[in-house]
Amino acid sequence: MAEEAPAAAPAASPAKPKAAKKKSAPKKARTGPSVSELIVKAVAASKERNGVSLAALKKNLAAGGYDVDKNKARVKTAVKSLVAKGTLVQTKGTGASGSFKMKQQEESSKHCGSTPHATLSCLMQDSQTQKETSLS
Repeated sequence: MAEEAPAAAPAASPAKPKAAKKKSAPKKARTGPSVSELIVKAVAASKERNGVSLAALKKNLAAGGYDVDKNKARVKTAVKSLVAKGTLVQTKGTGASGSFKMKQQEESSKHCGSTPHATLSCLMQDSQTQKETSLS
């Protein structure tokens, strides 16, 4: 039996230079208002008693030049986040479907009316609340 020389390790393949990472172009700054701001403006402009439906909201955004077909997911998430924040109130439906209207802001001062009788009753109510707080 003839002794065979141990097999030489295969020659190392020449190292391939790694491709340099391409630098991405700098991101463009956003122009115009965000989707949430557009939605708030559209709902605030509406005079509907029961609020604006999602379909009507999308039509309003499309009329304003926003590409709704391309960004439907953004519209849905914006509506959901506005409801979660309390900016919008959902009057019908669940999730992003249904109707939405602006949250009613409570006035800090009571409006007593313009008639003398209403003003007098308002003053009487105020004096009673002051007495109750002074007794406590």
